[in-house]
Amino acid sequence: MQSKLNTEVNIRIAIFDDNEAIRNSLFQLLNYTPGLEVVAMFDNCVNATKKIDEYLPRVVLMDINMPDCSGIDAVKEIKSAFPTIDIIMFTVFEEENKIFEALQAGATGYLLKSTQPIKIIEAIQDIIAGGAPMTAAIARKVMQFFNNQIKQQHNKDVLTSREQDVLKSLIEGYSYKMIAAHLHISIETVRTYIKRIYDKMHVNSMTEAVAKAIKERWFN
Repeated sequence: MQSKLNTEVNIRIAIFDDNEAIRNSLFQLLNYTPGLEVVAMFDNCVNATKKIDEYLPRVVLMDINMPDCSGIDAVKEIKSAFPTIDIIMFTVFEEENKIFEALQAGATGYLLKSTQPIKIIEAIQDIIAGGAPMTAAIARKVMQFFNNQIKQQHNKDVLTSREQDVLKSLIEGYSYKMIAAHLHISIETVRTYIKRIYDKMHVNSMTEAVAKAIKERWFN
């Protein structure tokens, strides 16, 4: 078994996909990119936590439709056991129910398999920086719920206008640094706003906040 001591500077990546060609393509793309290292590849997500425990990746690329176990169920399992691991869904599914189920399960990003190779690399780097990367088409679907038209005014109004700006930025996949630059505030101020958002929404993470706002249609 591989040592669990991780002193490497590379971002350790695990891939779950039942398509061998896709697994091999991702390996070639990522493992030969400086700063990235594919440490494991699997054709199914059965016993996902055991597989993760053996290799301890920092980021997981997870397909949704695989034999014997759904990738979304595997996300729940992995996040329960390894909450600090970031999971990017890597799938062909664009349906809203799949997107929201994945976010609610704990996925930090959502990419379509049509995503350009350079964007996959950037998504992994962005997620390490605190972002929540999404394919543009997916981000557009998500942002349909945030077109400045209040759907449930009583829920949205628990947040100040500035907190709403921060929440919308999180939906768009901005990292803390990007939010700070966009809103012309410090990163520490961003962290303060996000903590207040979590407290007011009664959630514990960015993905929970995003999923709750979307599900309850705080914005339309």
